[in-house]
Order: sequence, then structure tokens, then C-alpha cells
Amino acid sequence: MKTAILLVAYGTSSPQGRGSLRQFDAWVRERFPGICVRWALSSELLRTRLTRARQKNDSVLKALRRLCLENFTHVAVQPLQIIPGSEHTDVRADADEAGRLDGLHVSIGTPLLACDEDIRAAAQAVLAHLPEERRADEDVVLMGHGSRKQAVTAYAALAGAVQALDARVHVGTMSGALELEALLPRLTSRRVWLMPLLSVVGRHTLEDMAGDAPDSWRSRIEAAGHTCAPVVRGTAEYRAFADIWLRHLEDAVAALPTVKKDEEK
Repeated sequence: MKTAILLVAYGTSSPQGRGSLRQFDAWVRERFPGICVRWALSSELLRTRLTRARQKNDSVLKALRRLCLENFTHVAVQPLQIIPGSEHTDVRADADEAGRLDGLHVSIGTPLLACDEDIRAAAQAVLAHLPEERRADEDVVLMGHGSRKQAVTAYAALAGAVQALDARVHVGTMSGALELEALLPRLTSRRVWLMPLLSVVGRHTLEDMAGDAPDSWRSRIEAAGHTCAPVVRGTAEYRAFADIWLRHLEDAVAALPTVKKDEEK
């Protein structure tokens, strides 16, 4: 029996984003010493860019097939996704297809916000990683991706849990019922902190959230009369968030059939 861990990220072209993935990789290797750790990217666009730049990269299915060819028999897949939306469905489909390969057992960990326990843990993580300079009377807005029904449900649950801990911390999404337009009337402090609820720093963080364009969240908050203070750090950079994914990865490793205890240590 030969066990591996496959971490899945959407991908990022920013140096900071790549750095946060390296940090998460180090946390995984610390938690699972002796187990091979590989990466796959779920974004076809970013994989194409990396290929053109002659940088190695794999899709989820290609990475799993490669592991199978290298005689790995057990693979725990952990996506760095926030909610169980369409991207997670695609990763699960690839994992299921790879699981039909001869001799390969595949399990998959859940996204950050997969259950009520995750919601409570993530709400605590939000509060734990607010900027040290932020005063208690200042509003904080977190920007998630959003879109489909699953995203709205998960983000709404997180928004409620966070508000129960600190009424000045607001969770919004780029699309759906929690868009910024609905949050603006609730912002009353002169300075508003703006943080991404995204795994790693990429285009959404740098442009849609903190960019200079008139339609960025930063510009819209400033147009509403506030001073905006963006914090450009993805959730994978914070240990309290990473620990939720690591717990899900532990569950995925434990779900593999007949995994030897000495391989989990």
C-alpha cells in the first residue's frame, strides 16, 4: 500500500498567492510526515498559462492518473475551496473517475464551509484574524465569491454566525443576495476594513476587491463616504482557517480503506 495526498487549488498567478499555497503545503507536511504531497489546479485557464510558461502543472484527473502510474494505491484529495459549489462538484467527479482506475482508492475532503461545525469554526477564525489595528467600533467587510444556491446558503450561515460574535463584521459575496449594495447601508464607521473570503490572493482580491476601478468593492465603499482599508491576504494564509481544511483532510485520510496507522502519524 502506498499513500499520497493531493491538494487542489483553483490556482493563482500572484507571487503572494503562490506563497500562501507553499505555506499550506508546509502545514500539511507537518501534519502528515512521511506521506507524499502533490498539487493539482482546477482552473483550466491558469493551467494553460502555466503550460505556456513551461511550468509544470496537473489537473485533478491527470494528477490522480500520474499517482496511479507511480503505484500509489490510496490518495486523499483535499480541495482548498470555501463552499461546496460547482467547482467542488467537478473535483469530486474527477476523483470518482480516478477511483475507477485499477488498484486506486480515492477519498475527498470537504470544503471550508461544509457543515454547521465548520461554520462555527470559520466564524471564530474570522474574529481571530481581524486586523490588529482595527478598533471595535469599525466595520469590517469580507468579500466571498458567491453565485449558486449552495454558496448563498453557506455564506448566509457564516454571516449570521459572525454577526452573533461581532455585529460590525459583515460577510458579502460578489454575486447573490449578499452583494455589497445590500451591505453599504449597514456600514457606519468612518474607516471600513475590507478582507477577502477567498483561499488565496488572485485577480478577485487584487482587482474586484481592492482595485482602483470604479466598480471595485474598495472604490464603492469609498464612494459611499468611507475610508477603506483593504487587507490583501487569502484565508489559506491564516492558521485558524487552515486548521479547518486540515481537519477535513484528516477525515479524508481516515476514510481510505486499511490505511496503516504509521502512515498517518
